[in-house]
Amino acid sequence: MPEVKFCGITRLEDAALAAELGAWAVGLIFWPGSPRACDPAVAAGISRALRRRVELAGVFVNATLDHIAATADAVGLSLVQLHGDEGPRYVEEIRRRTGARVIRATRVGGRADLQALRAWHPDFHLLDTRIPGAWGGTGETWDWTLATEATRTEVPIVLSGGLTPENVAGGIAAARPWGVDVSSGVESAPGIKDPARMEAFAVAAAGAPALT
Repeated sequence: MPEVKFCGITRLEDAALAAELGAWAVGLIFWPGSPRACDPAVAAGISRALRRRVELAGVFVNATLDHIAATADAVGLSLVQLHGDEGPRYVEEIRRRTGARVIRATRVGGRADLQALRAWHPDFHLLDTRIPGAWGGTGETWDWTLATEATRTEVPIVLSGGLTPENVAGGIAAARPWGVDVSSGVESAPGIKDPARMEAFAVAAAGAPALT
């Protein structure tokens, strides 16, 4: 079954539930423009409680290398997720400076966006929805069948963009990703997760066909 990442986590109780549900990773957003931005002190508490149970992904948008490195060190991030205009060399420098693996987000509006992935060498590609003026987290879906262009790369694919407990099995069947990422689809309010929807998402993802 695909791995599951719960993103936009702002509370320890939601992160703990994600770990209990067998999540691969939790996403902590450090971009102040997001309604799901995580307080650094809360993020550090989540890390202390869960770092041996789940991967900790810090999400950044066009942040400086120094800021990302300092945050990764202070929080104990094992993954750095880049959602801005960062280039391929930036990915390598983040990996070198932090020791963390890198998730590079691509906003998909068509096949050309996926064909361009061959120029990148992160540890994971995250495919999200392209919405003009938005960096991600819109809750809107995209044509997941296009992801076959991305699966031709050797980099694992994490499917994102409008996933919910109701549609995640269909998304997995269409895109055949290594993992799936959800945020707004399991929320009761921005940054506040709904435990029942988190569990339903994990169950639906677990029941989807295995990647072949």
